[in-house]
Amino acid sequence: MMIIITAIQFVAARFSLQEHLTAADIASLRFAGAGVIFLPIIWRIGFGKLETLGWQRASALAVLVGLPYPMIINWGLTYAPAAHAAALCPASIVFFSFVLSRIVFEDAISRMRIIGIAVIIVGLLLFVFHSGSEVGNTLFGDLLFTGSGIMFSGYAVLVRRWSVDPVIATAAIVLLSCVPLPLLHILAPSGLNTASGAEIGAQIVIQGFLAGAAAMFLYTYAVRQLGPQKASLFMPCVPIATALTGMIVLGEIPTPIQFIAIVIMTAGMILPVLRKS
Repeated sequence: MMIIITAIQFVAARFSLQEHLTAADIASLRFAGAGVIFLPIIWRIGFGKLETLGWQRASALAVLVGLPYPMIINWGLTYAPAAHAAALCPASIVFFSFVLSRIVFEDAISRMRIIGIAVIIVGLLLFVFHSGSEVGNTLFGDLLFTGSGIMFSGYAVLVRRWSVDPVIATAAIVLLSCVPLPLLHILAPSGLNTASGAEIGAQIVIQGFLAGAAAMFLYTYAVRQLGPQKASLFMPCVPIATALTGMIVLGEIPTPIQFIAIVIMTAGMILPVLRKS
């Protein structure tokens, strides 16, 4: 289910960005939809629980994976196909999480992990280098996807360092991301007036209910049942699933070299996890 939601999220965003909506629109709809789910949870657990996290820490987490995070990904999707986002976002998350964890926590490194990271680097370089030779600003979109991976990796390191409760952290991120939405709607370019109600409703469901709320619940449940290593096995499947979905829905067919790069990055992500399993 996580694989399906993530693949649909990238493809649906790319579709609307080519039609009527802007990157700010889709990010706004994401947190508006997630807010519908999480605001009652915030009301139930009480603001006192959120204060235990601390508003400075909550703000730092919100900057990394709150409203700016999907805006950067959606901005990248205006330049590059959905398969690029699905390949570069997970691969860069795995790579930079490894680097930051090594720097901050001095985690031990297994030989299989080193091999996996080296394979990911090869795939990333092949993918980005090939994108640079394409027409348009595809490379710029790829760099935005890589930047989003750095942001998410930083968030993961802070969550571990601060021992943050996932429900409280997510609720705080959603709350802080909903606060600037009216101002964002006024200042940022918007295509909501020209989009149909069906398109807007679909993005609220896909980006907000599914990606913003359900995906978090499903991943948390998987971690509790299987452990973080096995739960993370879904990430290597995202590039392949999104590439296939993008081919069907958007008609975006990766080049043979990009297919090879996706397979290389997928192998780099899955090798260390399978070894530990």
